[in-house]
Amino acid sequence: MTDKLDQEDIKNLLPHREPMLLINELVNIKKLKSATAIVNVKKDSFYVQGHFPGEPVMPGVLIVEAFGQAAAALTAAGIDKSTYENKLVFLMTVDKARFRSPVIPDCKLELNIEAIRSHGRVWKYQGEAFVDGKKMADAQWAATIVDRKK
Repeated sequence: MTDKLDQEDIKNLLPHREPMLLINELVNIKKLKSATAIVNVKKDSFYVQGHFPGEPVMPGVLIVEAFGQAAAALTAAGIDKSTYENKLVFLMTVDKARFRSPVIPDCKLELNIEAIRSHGRVWKYQGEAFVDGKKMADAQWAATIVDRKK
């Protein structure tokens, strides 16, 4: 297993595509334990034009979505392909989400995520988001792996 996944590798693990694929790479991967996701927040990102004109920020719900994508990629990269093939990962809960400072384009948002526990198809995670070493947000969340509808 590699300790780094680029966006093409992530596309092989997740069903997300542009514009909703938010993470650009996954680095410092510790199999099924932790990783850091990189999100390049750009001035031309789809959400910037309307959130907010003249003072763009990355919406907090998209930071949470990026946390979820990072966790799904970490998990899919660490388990047998047959376990996640024809499956989807859905967010179940978001707890203790705090948004400390606005994430302003152009920046590199680093999401440090950790798998806290798993029980069957349910996984629990926690994460912290940073820009230039400053904590911007943190949260805990749970997700489940479900069969794709045919």
